[in-house]
Amino acid sequence: MSTAYEPNIEGAIAVLRDLMIANSFTLTRQPYEPNYRGLVDAVIDLKEGFPTFSPLQVGFDSIAFENLSNGDALYMRTSDGKVGKATAADGTSEAAFVVGLSEADTIAGETVKVIVVGLKTLSGLDAGDLYFLSASTAGAITLTAPSSAGQAVVRVGEAATATDFAIQIEPPIKLS
Repeated sequence: MSTAYEPNIEGAIAVLRDLMIANSFTLTRQPYEPNYRGLVDAVIDLKEGFPTFSPLQVGFDSIAFENLSNGDALYMRTSDGKVGKATAADGTSEAAFVVGLSEADTIAGETVKVIVVGLKTLSGLDAGDLYFLSASTAGAITLTAPSSAGQAVVRVGEAATATDFAIQIEPPIKLS
């Protein structure tokens, strides 16, 4: 059953009020006056009622085969599907294929969320800088791409701000 609304300010207020009640919004400025001020108050309540969303993240859960730190670059073992710290030290190794970043510190044997796409909060970033998988420290990302023969160059993402890292994983390229 639909509700008929008058095409006037009172009708607009009634529509907004019904919308907010249906979504459990707080009607702070109610009762709304049947005039322009009441309409403005209803619109402000509507605006303030919308939830704030955290940055979009797409990921999956997996079991860690080693202890992980928040933000570690991860690879997945083909033998059992468990994840651990990726490294660019050997360009032919499965460990050079980054599947995502660790969402939190995780103990070996526990479930970790692997973030594949989206924004990850990290510290000490410089907006606009590209980050690569480290060849010297497993799980780390660095501003300096590996450059020695046999290593892999793996772009992991880009700093969007000083604290937001945009995950943009590319396949490894083995250096010769």
